[in-house]
Amino acid sequence: MPDLYAMGRRFMMRLEPEQAHRLTLKLLKSPAALLLGGCADPPELETTFMGIRLPNPVGLAAGFDKNAEVPDAMLRVGFGFVEVGTVTPRPQQGNPPPRVFRLMEDEAVINRIGFANDGADVVTRRLSERRAASRPGKIGINIGANRDSEDRIEDYVNGLKRFSGLGDYYTINISSPNTPGLRGLQSRDQLKLLLDRLLAVREQMSRVRRPPLLIKLAPDLTDAECEDVAALALQHEVDGLIVGNTTISRPEGVASPLRDETGGLSGRPLKSLALRNLRLMYALTGGRVPLVGVGGIASGEDAYERIRAGASVVQLYTALVFEGPGLVVRIKQDLAALLRRDGFASVAQAVGADAPAA
Repeated sequence: MPDLYAMGRRFMMRLEPEQAHRLTLKLLKSPAALLLGGCADPPELETTFMGIRLPNPVGLAAGFDKNAEVPDAMLRVGFGFVEVGTVTPRPQQGNPPPRVFRLMEDEAVINRIGFANDGADVVTRRLSERRAASRPGKIGINIGANRDSEDRIEDYVNGLKRFSGLGDYYTINISSPNTPGLRGLQSRDQLKLLLDRLLAVREQMSRVRRPPLLIKLAPDLTDAECEDVAALALQHEVDGLIVGNTTISRPEGVASPLRDETGGLSGRPLKSLALRNLRLMYALTGGRVPLVGVGGIASGEDAYERIRAGASVVQLYTALVFEGPGLVVRIKQDLAALLRRDGFASVAQAVGADAPAA
């Protein structure tokens, strides 16, 4: 019998990256996508993150489903939670193509898409229809600012208001390298202004339960900048930090001739930097702020390493480009086996296991 996935992968890799992605979304919206899933998660993987009960700690990072077109299909693939977006208040085209590049030798991607999305009106409608249908599964909403906005902080405030009640958590993406000046919101003074305004709005969103709010950080922050972020996160009682986004650096060993393309690098070469930053942020926050580990995760071993370094949950995206959807099940199976091997009855018991004693 022919290896259908291998044949499909060869076909997809011949397509321009964004064309391949559009085709993937089309397939996931087809009736055939209803056949996805059906495999129960190992019991060791069930966990609670920011008060949200999850069947497993492996999430889909923002960027794959920018416009909330296929969150339920991706949940059926096996993800414990799915983050849609990044969504801006107004629709925007993003940067001109070509803007996505596969670094095949490195199992990496460089993108300079620039928050291309359908805008808050369209995504709100899709998520409202999902809520009305009472579909199961946990969804996060990643919120961004328009490139030409005169007040980017107001864009985040408006996004949080618009999506009220539609997400299980909200991510404030201030770390994309593809919107000029956006990463400046990670500076101490700007981040304080942003958090003050967002948390005031969040208090008004629900009298029953405050929706969790996360900040997504760049992997390129200096140690001093990380210290500022950690201090503000603790001071403002931020619900979580995502560590982190794509990098504008080019780690040593990146072999592809495309390495010098402008944009954010994701995938295997980001692994060491992302792990180092996760360990640092766990130490700076004393384990008191839940962390999401992202960047270069492509195996159960990678996920387990992030959890032991301090991540409560992990996210991935780029590895799917090279390994396909079956990777999710493999990661979960291997992660459960590693937990059992080391005597952990749950993910929560392993969080921060490798962190130095205080």
